[in-house]
Amino acid sequence: MARVISDECISCGACADTCPVGAIAEGDGKYVVDPDACIDCGACEDGCPVGAISEA
Repeated sequence: MARVISDECISCGACADTCPVGAIAEGDGKYVVDPDACIDCGACEDGCPVGAISEA
């Protein structure tokens, strides 16, 4: 199951930089995960400085 990014996202881009498959992009006010591309590795969750990413 894909990871999700909550409204606590500060749009720093750290998650996108850590995603090995490029499944994260800047959205409207926060970053978003493409569920079809996400391989559920957790790298983004580990890279988020504010803990805004979790399992869906």
